[in-house]
Amino acid sequence: MVYKSNSTINMEGFQYYVKKPIPISAKKISDEFYVETLEGIMKGKAGDYLIVGVKGELYPCDREVFEETYEPHTGDDVDV
Repeated sequence: MVYKSNSTINMEGFQYYVKKPIPISAKKISDEFYVETLEGIMKGKAGDYLIVGVKGELYPCDREVFEETYEPHTGDDVDV
């Protein structure tokens, strides 16, 4: 079966999930950049974020997606 994002999907049997609040480290990069990820070399655009994942993996994240998904955390209780 092939699922397409613009098609109607029967939601029967689907369960809703919410992302776990897992802290990450990230930095907004002002220039175009390349990063070696677990999936190979990926390109980030100027203004995108470079994320360090929970296992130390690196990956780029589109600025708009990042800013909709994450918010700064200023507490001392984060263990990254």
